[in-house]
Amino acid sequence: MDDQSLLSEETISSKIYFIRNQKIMFDSDLAMLYGVETKRLNEQVKRNTSRFLEDFMFQLTEIEYHSLRSQFATLKNGRGGHQKYLPFVFTEHGVLMLSSVLKSDKAIQTNIQIMRIFTKVREMLLDTTEMKIDILHIQKKLENHDKNIELVFSYLDELTEKKDKETERIKIGYKK
Repeated sequence: MDDQSLLSEETISSKIYFIRNQKIMFDSDLAMLYGVETKRLNEQVKRNTSRFLEDFMFQLTEIEYHSLRSQFATLKNGRGGHQKYLPFVFTEHGVLMLSSVLKSDKAIQTNIQIMRIFTKVREMLLDTTEMKIDILHIQKKLENHDKNIELVFSYLDELTEKKDKETERIKIGYKK
């Protein structure tokens, strides 16, 4: 497969969605990327059901499907007009398993690209998580600083009150 026929990262990334707390890809998107009909992709999966466990692929519920359709305008006609069946979606492991049932050169090369994108997405999510943790640490430090500053002001108030009491003593000396 030459470099010109490789799919762009953006093309593949735009086909990855997040549902049920996992990254997924639609059967129709994968079929398009692999250059096969969705029906043929699903036939291969059905012939090899022992390879595709629940955490590798699942069928969307009506609610999930309509929720995704309303969130993403791109889902409206490609997958969405009127569909006879709810779409199947594949998790990262399911996409990896597809490489064992789709054996064309294009499918193999596309699968390698998809797996690289999944890895990048995972790394970005980890980076985001690490940033959130760092921000929480900074917030905690700031809360502690706020408490310390309040304590300093409290001590200053006490010292000021004490000094004011000391200056109220009777003055000795000449009066005018």
